[in-house]
Amino acid sequence: MLTRRGLVAGGALGGLLLLSGCGLRATGGPTVPPGPITAEGGLEGSIRFQTWNLRSGYLDYFQGLIDEFVAAHPGTSIDWIDQPADGYADSLQVDAANLDLPDVVNVSPDLALPLARAGLLLDISEARPHAAEAYLDGAWQDYTYEAADGSFAYPWYLNTGPTYYNRALFADAGLDPDAPPTTWGELLDQALVMGDAAQGEYYMIGQLPVIADFGLYGVAVMDDAEERFTFDSDLAVSFVERFREAYERRGLLPDATVLTATTAGERFQSGQVALSPGSAYDLENFRENAPRLYENLGITSAITNTGHANMTSQGIAVSSRTAHPEVALAFAEFVTGAEKQTEFSRLVNVFPSTVGALEDPYFTEEDGADGTHVRVISAAQIEDARNHQPVVWTEEMRVELQRQISDAVVGRTSARDALEASVSQANRLIGASS
Repeated sequence: MLTRRGLVAGGALGGLLLLSGCGLRATGGPTVPPGPITAEGGLEGSIRFQTWNLRSGYLDYFQGLIDEFVAAHPGTSIDWIDQPADGYADSLQVDAANLDLPDVVNVSPDLALPLARAGLLLDISEARPHAAEAYLDGAWQDYTYEAADGSFAYPWYLNTGPTYYNRALFADAGLDPDAPPTTWGELLDQALVMGDAAQGEYYMIGQLPVIADFGLYGVAVMDDAEERFTFDSDLAVSFVERFREAYERRGLLPDATVLTATTAGERFQSGQVALSPGSAYDLENFRENAPRLYENLGITSAITNTGHANMTSQGIAVSSRTAHPEVALAFAEFVTGAEKQTEFSRLVNVFPSTVGALEDPYFTEEDGADGTHVRVISAAQIEDARNHQPVVWTEEMRVELQRQISDAVVGRTSARDALEASVSQANRLIGASS
């Protein structure tokens, strides 16, 4: 799945997550013995490999990848299954309930956690003790769960994005279009300057902060054990208070209190908002649908106080009930190895998760094209990027956080009361004690 579908741990797999969180495990449990797994002699066996909505665009790539693996290991065969985007979580839930997960399966962090808690995924850190050394730390941590005590997928492709801004609006507001903000402090300071200058004709910021933004600001969103939400700290309160100030000084779009990220992006395209986070996918959209913006488009790195941009990831997990763990692990490592990841990244706007792969000139060298510039900026920040959204964060939590921040920004409640209410709800939903 090339664009991460959001927050399904609280949806179709939510029941499995809640059951596993209470200590219940799938009937039958793992069949692969614990401990390191090595292949002695040649690999033999047939396995099923499941991807997430990739066949239509990348049939030749995956068929070639499978053919190459089987040619190197003649005793193996791979049955490739590709599930559509819609209903993917439901499909995994059915497979999990039937103890029939594919041997090698494409997952995102929020999908992998409930399966790991239920004992249905192989602990890669146990089966392959040195596997982590081949992958970027942030990517490996995406599939390492305190709650399940292990690492349950190989990181596969990653995505992050730059910050886009409207150079013409920056100049009109008296801001230097060659010195865009790089931290939240700079952004919120410049939002006040723009608000004072534009007086409601346009605005710097088009949406309220989401949970990942709190992480980018430097807030500890959860405790170290990942058992409780903690985004009601003094630092978090000051973050929301800065947004209230921006709202009062017209640096924040008034409609931001009700807009989704998609709608906020549309306001950026129309010229009503001066700055927007984005991805490599956005560039062609701007070129085709917002030519005036494209003519004045500025591109810079992600806004962060921590030095760690936000990223999303996809992973490759192995069933703990596979009949051929040696084959499944070898194939998962083949798919996520540096060579194949780099090859796949050249086909689409994604980034490899393997150590050293980002040193390829494809990710480091400029050629004057905007698309290349976006790729180089994004690649430079992916090595130290983190997924700032906790895997247990759900759509219900997102809606409540936006509602509470909206009330705080317009003055119906204090920032502290808003965050305490949101944290209380989030902790209740994950079963954390008050």
